[in-house]
Amino acid sequence: MKSLFTASATAIGGREGHVKSTDGVIDMNVSMPGAKHVDGATNPEQLFAAGYAACFGSALNLIIGKERVKTDGSSVTGHVTLNQNDEGFFISVELEVEIKGVDQATAERLVEEAHQVCPYSKATRGNVDVKLTAKAA
Repeated sequence: MKSLFTASATAIGGREGHVKSTDGVIDMNVSMPGAKHVDGATNPEQLFAAGYAACFGSALNLIIGKERVKTDGSSVTGHVTLNQNDEGFFISVELEVEIKGVDQATAERLVEEAHQVCPYSKATRGNVDVKLTAKAA
């Protein structure tokens, strides 16, 4: 295995604290969602949604490039939900992927292929319920 990059961040105070990356790019308060939310603060689910959406978008671009599919661009919106059941807390993810300039069948195929190569998809496979929604535009 060849390591390409390591990102590091420190959280102090859990969901009601502060997170900061070692390079200082992320430096923000963390807050509980809902009634306890603090203005200007984020939460772990938002951070995960942003990271997964960006990673999936890169995987999609890789597949589009390899297959030489002409598009007019794409976007990925990540929705990360914090859930609770009798066994405790868990997250679920929905990725809404829009690909401009292709038909629906092509959009669905590209999204499924990106899901096979995306590192976040690989990391969550079997652990997190991930729903993919492809939309041609």
